[in-house]
Amino acid sequence: MRDKDSTQGPARRDRTGHKRRTRPLYKVLAAASALVLGGGGVVIAGQVASAGQDPARRAPVTATIDCPDVGERLREVPDQVRGEVDRELAALDTQIAEAYQRLATGRAPADALLGELKGRRDASIGRVSEAIGRTAARPDGLAELSACAMREAPAAEEETARGGTEAVLKGGPARADFVPIGSVKPNVRRPAPKSGASKGSFSVECGRNDERHLNPDNVIVAPGVSNGAHHMHDYVGNRTTDAFSTNNSLAASGTTCTNGDLSTYYWPVLRLRDGKAEQDAGAPGGGQDANVGTILRPKQVTIQFKGSPVSRVAAMPRFLRIITGDAKAFTNGPANANASWSCTGFENRQLKDKYPICPKGTDVVRTFAFQSCWDGKNTDSANHRTHVAFAGRDGSCPAGFKAVPQLVQRIVYATPPGARFAVDSFPEQLHKPVTDHGDFINVMPDELMARAVRCVNGGRACR
Repeated sequence: MRDKDSTQGPARRDRTGHKRRTRPLYKVLAAASALVLGGGGVVIAGQVASAGQDPARRAPVTATIDCPDVGERLREVPDQVRGEVDRELAALDTQIAEAYQRLATGRAPADALLGELKGRRDASIGRVSEAIGRTAARPDGLAELSACAMREAPAAEEETARGGTEAVLKGGPARADFVPIGSVKPNVRRPAPKSGASKGSFSVECGRNDERHLNPDNVIVAPGVSNGAHHMHDYVGNRTTDAFSTNNSLAASGTTCTNGDLSTYYWPVLRLRDGKAEQDAGAPGGGQDANVGTILRPKQVTIQFKGSPVSRVAAMPRFLRIITGDAKAFTNGPANANASWSCTGFENRQLKDKYPICPKGTDVVRTFAFQSCWDGKNTDSANHRTHVAFAGRDGSCPAGFKAVPQLVQRIVYATPPGARFAVDSFPEQLHKPVTDHGDFINVMPDELMARAVRCVNGGRACR
């Protein structure tokens, strides 16, 4: 859900359709002083505290831009125009990133910036509707998604100045985004296997990306668009994956996986907020998109396919695409958030919207448990979600879906005790842990997928 003080004017409807009265944040911004360092955002100083409140006691806040996710609303895009629509959706992301950069560097007043951004989004959304309308019915309600709002969030409090009434933002997450893992109660629950369950597993060893295969592309969401993700991705498996990959190029590529699995597995990099210049400090997806600091190399990457607690699994089709989690969950809300954060030795405690503070001698763990139900027809969908689904609480798939091997990725990082770190994100998402996500394209040769299915259904642990 959006914060209650998120607004574009005096009244705004929340996602349930109810009106709420809020303070116009752009007016607050106009009156606030701000310090900007390292491309991290706007810090509103303490003097914007409400009447009667001690300015020195109010935590500083960051302003960001909150826009409706147009791609999430699409349900049908004809194949003939999918490339055109994908390019316009990528343009919408670029427009937000550029507007956020102007906000963060103080180059435009917030109200003027929002108006200009709405005009650019109107044009792109219009082209999306027009493209779809050439071969199918135009989608309803897209024009209503052009207006964006300002959004407040706690700012990073890494340094103070002027007697502690202002905070300097260095682009890192806020202190409130971290929690000691020991303070989290065990919260992992798994359905008990039933008769007919597929209890086996199939593990794939693809390394830790020692080859430094990194780029800010996303071939699933923004094919053919350089820097379509506006954040850096780590890759294992397929050696050539980038924005311009096709099914044919992926199938012809090499792989880092030891068993010939040509699939591509990727996720946003994790960075130390150490103030050091990484190789992409001045590049798209890196410093140009407010992703700064040393990129951490994984200590361990585990890729495993698991079964269903209620049934046998069917083979995934080749070139099936799955995204788990939501890169825009900070502004979209947590409905599609799915990545989990924990520490070694504490993995019965998983966090969705906080980074863990791990005890000395333990490591940070990211886990991606992908959707395990497939519609039996499509390798992708217009919003990259509706062709797959999560199993229910009892482990069964929704009507019309069949169980496939569930991909579970576990990525471990050795971080210095007390170090601040953050996942790469779209700049306006402020590196929030809830925005973490994983991407997968199945490029296993058919015989390898068949072997995986036999292992999972046969109750064996295979490699």
